[in-house]
Amino acid sequence: MKRKFFLKVLGFSIISSFFFPVNLILAASKKILNQNLTDEQKRIMFNEGTERPFSSPLNKEKRKGFYHCANCGAKLFASTSKFDSGTGWPSFSEALPDAFITKVDNSFGIARTEYRCANCGVHHGHVFIDGPKKEGKRFCNNGLCLIFKPDN
Repeated sequence: MKRKFFLKVLGFSIISSFFFPVNLILAASKKILNQNLTDEQKRIMFNEGTERPFSSPLNKEKRKGFYHCANCGAKLFASTSKFDSGTGWPSFSEALPDAFITKVDNSFGIARTEYRCANCGVHHGHVFIDGPKKEGKRFCNNGLCLIFKPDN
């Protein structure tokens, strides 16, 4: 039963990616604005990749300030919304107003909500409903997609 379901999902994913090349369409609409991005940052932001868990130095960042998009510099999160989710990626309970656009991501055979920078369109991560505050959101962000700017 599980194998049959997996094969159906896999087949649908392959067929749908052939007929609906969403990643190609989205990649064409995004532009590299920061010419200093590493290959790994480009892979994550422009090809919906994921960095290794527990690899981001931002996991340990505790100072007050703001987190910005590494591609365009848009302000995305306040440090006051950051929390340790234990997942290995920088996590936030809320984003700044109008910071992101979202879409449903079915790439792993389950519906997840992907979020992208509203300014430049690059992938940042996924939002889940298991966060700590009353809204219950957990923005699970790739650290390589962020630049932290501390308050002075």
